[in-house]
Amino acid sequence: MTNPASLLVVVPVESRADLGRFIEFPWSIYRDDPDWVPPLRRDVRAAFDPAKHPFHLHSEVQPYLALRDGEVVGRICAIRNRNHERLHEEAVGFFGWFESIDDPEVAEALLDTVRAWLRERGLEAMRGPTSFSTNEICGLLIDGDPGPPVILMAHNPPYYPDLLEGAGLRKAKDLYAWHMTEGSWPKHMFRAEKLVARRYGTRVRSLNMSKFKDELALVRRLYNAAWEKNWGFVPMTDAEMDHMAAELKPVLNPDLALFAETPDGEMIGFALAIPDFNQVLKKMNGRLTPLGLLRALIHKRKITSMRVLILGLLEEWRGKGIDILLYLALFRNGTAAGMTEAEQSWILEDNHKMNAAIERLGGRVYRTYRLYEAPL
Repeated sequence: MTNPASLLVVVPVESRADLGRFIEFPWSIYRDDPDWVPPLRRDVRAAFDPAKHPFHLHSEVQPYLALRDGEVVGRICAIRNRNHERLHEEAVGFFGWFESIDDPEVAEALLDTVRAWLRERGLEAMRGPTSFSTNEICGLLIDGDPGPPVILMAHNPPYYPDLLEGAGLRKAKDLYAWHMTEGSWPKHMFRAEKLVARRYGTRVRSLNMSKFKDELALVRRLYNAAWEKNWGFVPMTDAEMDHMAAELKPVLNPDLALFAETPDGEMIGFALAIPDFNQVLKKMNGRLTPLGLLRALIHKRKITSMRVLILGLLEEWRGKGIDILLYLALFRNGTAAGMTEAEQSWILEDNHKMNAAIERLGGRVYRTYRLYEAPL
């Protein structure tokens, strides 16, 4: 007779204690992984607090724990993104925050639980991982150079793709991360920079921190316009943009937040790179104590790389080389601040124009992430 206590069960996260176990579980998965960057526990807890994260204002999430003999062996979150459904007119639900021991039974139980939750809501397909949307951390690392992830990028054990595929999920789209260094920049790009600036009279300026609210309004307008046709993109609500800006502001270098403008001051493009604060978080083990804060302030000055998080142009200004002005200005300003490496991520595998532009700048694809999906 099977001991019922040995059965695997998946239970919803319903209490503060449950959420605590959900938050702590990754430490058991990555305890021997030198490349893992522990998230700040308070940030994860805040993400699941409807009063603190604006995603809950328009959509629905349900986190789960997988338990065996009372011990947590996996976690996942079911996600209904109503804004995605409305924009793309497709009945697709999502999963995210996936972590599991190397056990197909656990992974399948977690994913089947999300499938059932999404079916109950009339959805016809499941996609992920996203946490909570493609505007945040998403994708599964499937290939690439070793090393810690850069800020707001995914990291996972190498067995995760096998777990998802064994549970019936298949590739939906690959996302590329490009690596660039100062020494890789082709010299002809500097000549092109001068030609483009002269031809269109375009200027690049840094974000004005004293007018942060007004500058954020410009970013919001361009962000939602420049990416509206991208696969999987969902515009940020005003509340979501404000939330992300508040999270990024402490690590923001205004010389890495750049506007491209016409001679008459019309904004036509925006680029944002952020210092790779994961180099600091890695030393804090998920807790922002007074000592941890002191360490953060010390190590913040020693960050050696950045992530190009956003670079977009209004449609009518694409293909004219304005992106070169923004890229080179970012790299030049980053180098002046002590950052000699950059990751441009993530880029859709079939965004051929963007990928070709980064390759011309001397970049190379050094990591590939994957979004999976399955019919329900």
